[in-house]
Amino acid sequence: MNAFNVNEHMQALGLQAKAAAAQMARADAAIKVKALKALARRLREAGPELGEANARDIERAVAAGLPAPMVDRLKLTPKVLATVAEGCEQLAAMPDVIGEIIGMKQQPSGIRVGQMRVPIGVFGMIFESRPNVTIEAASLAIKSGNAAILRGGSEAIESNKALALLVADALAEAGLPVEAVQLVQTTDREAVGRLIAMPEYVDVIIPRGGKGLIERISREAKVPVIKHLDGNCHVYVDDTAELDMALKIVDNAKTQKYSPCNAAEGLLVAKSVAATFLPQIGAVFAAKGVEMRCDAEAGAILRGAGLPAVDAVESDWSEEYLAAVISIKVVAGVDEAIEHINHYSSHHTDAIITRDHVNAQRFLREVDSASVMVNASTRFADGFEFGLGAEIGISTDKFHARGPVGIEGLTSLKYVVLGQGEVRT
Repeated sequence: MNAFNVNEHMQALGLQAKAAAAQMARADAAIKVKALKALARRLREAGPELGEANARDIERAVAAGLPAPMVDRLKLTPKVLATVAEGCEQLAAMPDVIGEIIGMKQQPSGIRVGQMRVPIGVFGMIFESRPNVTIEAASLAIKSGNAAILRGGSEAIESNKALALLVADALAEAGLPVEAVQLVQTTDREAVGRLIAMPEYVDVIIPRGGKGLIERISREAKVPVIKHLDGNCHVYVDDTAELDMALKIVDNAKTQKYSPCNAAEGLLVAKSVAATFLPQIGAVFAAKGVEMRCDAEAGAILRGAGLPAVDAVESDWSEEYLAAVISIKVVAGVDEAIEHINHYSSHHTDAIITRDHVNAQRFLREVDSASVMVNASTRFADGFEFGLGAEIGISTDKFHARGPVGIEGLTSLKYVVLGQGEVRT
């Protein structure tokens, strides 16, 4: 597709999305529920067309030499389809927040002032690999009363097109505009450049993918971006921690899955429990093939217990490994742990394991991250686990949305004033 056609295509998508957004904003809750349930049903009944489209993507990915984990992410297995269908049904069952008025207060003048939750309008989403993101984004757009323009990765283009047709059919069945969720039909990279530079049509951009993609979007976008660049998450084992609990949580946070952005990449251990705890967790990590990159004190304790340890370098403290590697540091206590996390973390998710209420409260207040946890695995930092029904991504920004972005993250608040003829004097 030449540059002129890409521009023409994106212009058409923008115009259609803007018109559809106005209809979505006034759609009744029951109509949106009907669309979500229709989509769930169609996903469960997905016929050979979807399977054939997915097979073409997988065949092309294998031929191109994509690594096995990347190929695995492309697969639309019955389990994957059942999971996204369940997500649609969970969203359908959740309360509709659009039009909700909060904080209504009577003022001395007689007027009542509050805030109403309304859709953002049009969001653009740019994502890589997993085609199930097409359904997650579409279902959240429907529930939140927004329109969406989706641009998936070239490796999943056939699957994404087939899924987008299911979404369009579900919207039509419910009487909603099929243009409410549109897929960019080209893999030309210029389409991304156009999508992120159309503030006349697009209200916010949500990139979901590798750090390189998100850095490019953040640098070049002329539209606000909800983003997180990386997930350098930490677990701090406090000097009052119950060590059996700490062992279970640290193991889960690191090894339950290595690739997600909420997996722990750094372990901090209070000095008073390090000699006891580090050999225990070190044995677990060594058995699972996790490389431990340690400061001098942690390394000495692990080697003294006959366990392998690598000397950490400065860059290890801020690294997002997304692999079987973890940085380990012994700290004096909660003060040094908080200082280390605020200096090196990506402000995504950090956890403390402690029985000390004061230390727990300090950690919650002072750690500057989107999700902060006490006695729980960082792997819970997820929209589904937080009860949001689904998430469109994780935000480490401080304005508008922070943490897992669900329905409310795709809305805005406007002031509403109710009067009975009052005038300002």
